Amino acid sequence: MIKTIHVKNYILIDDLSVDFSDRFNVITGETGAGKSILINAIDIAFGAKINSDVIKKNADKALIELFISTNNPAVNALLKEYEIDCSDEIILVREIMKNSSRTRVNGTLVNQNFIKELKDLCLDIHSQHQTYTFMQPKSHIGLLDNYAKDSYGKELDEYKNLYKQYQNLLQKLEEAKSKTDVSKSQLDFLKFQIEEIDNAKIEDIEEDSKLENELSVLQNAEKLKELTYSAYWALNGDDNSMLDAIMQIKSNLSKAVDYDKDLSELESSFIEFSEMARELSSNLRDYSSSVENNTERLNEIQERLYLLDKLKRKYGNSLESILETYNNLTKELESIDCSENLIIELNNKIDSILKELNTLADDISQKRKNYAEVLSQLVVDELEKLELPKSKFEIRIQPIELSILGKDNVEFYISTNISQDLLPLAQVASGGEISRVMLAIKTIFAKSDDIDTVIFDEIDTGISGKASQSVADEIVELAKYRQIILITHQAIIASKADKHFYVNKIQDDTTNIEIKTLSNEERINAIASLASGETTDSAIDFAKSLLMINN
Repeated sequence: MIKTIHVKNYILIDDLSVDFSDRFNVITGETGAGKSILINAIDIAFGAKINSDVIKKNADKALIELFISTNNPAVNALLKEYEIDCSDEIILVREIMKNSSRTRVNGTLVNQNFIKELKDLCLDIHSQHQTYTFMQPKSHIGLLDNYAKDSYGKELDEYKNLYKQYQNLLQKLEEAKSKTDVSKSQLDFLKFQIEEIDNAKIEDIEEDSKLENELSVLQNAEKLKELTYSAYWALNGDDNSMLDAIMQIKSNLSKAVDYDKDLSELESSFIEFSEMARELSSNLRDYSSSVENNTERLNEIQERLYLLDKLKRKYGNSLESILETYNNLTKELESIDCSENLIIELNNKIDSILKELNTLADDISQKRKNYAEVLSQLVVDELEKLELPKSKFEIRIQPIELSILGKDNVEFYISTNISQDLLPLAQVASGGEISRVMLAIKTIFAKSDDIDTVIFDEIDTGISGKASQSVADEIVELAKYRQIILITHQAIIASKADKHFYVNKIQDDTTNIEIKTLSNEERINAIASLASGETTDSAIDFAKSLLMINN
């Protein structure tokens, strides 16, 4: 429950603290005084959207601080999950700056996901907006499931997890199908490209440059033979050849060494040089003899180079690029083959998971129908307490295709007049009837959930007289189980409160809102004003009688 709220520089509030009762709290005040300001502040502390307009004029930031007492195990589990200090009291602080806001819980900075989870566990606000939400059919299945969570809540969670797996499999199936979504001609062409490169049997990425050199040799064989043999003949072709001259020099150096040992190093170098000249001569002779016109090999090389050039034009400007293209094409084909196998595997998994989903959905659907009957009767009983004795309420469940919530469409139908057929809840026209229907539903759910605090923002809209008394009695009953914070215009309802707050707008140099906890004497005047619009003697007597009855 909310023990205290502290608000600073928020809209028209300078600095304000309010201590709530753990039972029934009522807020009253003149029209336009700003009675909803506390409710809105609580909602904002729990993560509601805001803008910088909520910061009081001339202030840098607004502050909303809640002191919350709870012994809900789910709240402690949530705090531990987010590694936040746990205790019986939670301090929730939201600071609102011009362009940002931040929220802390027990001193730890938290995100919006955490705040939403905390709000779902601690607080239930019933406002005009939420009335609209409750009227919409899409919210009805959640209301039914929340009421029956002890019966099939775990089963529904299991179904939701399984349905998410099913959706994931469907997505993978679409991806696999997209990879195999090629025509036969496209697939045949892909295989042709792979086969064309494969048949070339490229093993050396330098093969083309080597072949081009060999081609040049074959095309110039006669010239090469002539040039190399001429070089050989110059070295070792006749008695006056270069090699003979080198040998004579070698002999002379050998003799000279006998006279000057310092020439020995020069002699050694020349001996090495003469051996190189002799070897060079031999190599030139052998090369010249080996060069021949090989027309068959020439044609073979030209054909090979033509093939490689053709592949380079189609698949890359080098043999290395061709092989990279070959690898990519092969992977693409393997991907298609794998995807086809994956499609078969995924279809089998989808068939299997669909059977499980349908089994679970059927079981959940039957339990929903059973609980729909129970809940419908409970709502009828509550409506009777709220002066709608001829009401009929029915939760209708119709089959639909599988969804994240099962295979049911759930919608609330109601008739508040004996002569009227059951109609969708969204078509209930009377504001007073809507308020009482919502109160009936809220009362049932509040008794079945673990939420500590229920807030009603003008739940008494459109009712008066005996209906007001019934609503007041119902709220008092609800306050036995939960902390209630309620804004009302009804004297009867206000008289039932354990704590009464009055909102007053003060207009001096600036506008400011004051929220005051009323004493017994002040309550008499406030209730009298609610009852008649003024504090006449008869209104005062009526207020006293109400308070006497309730106390």
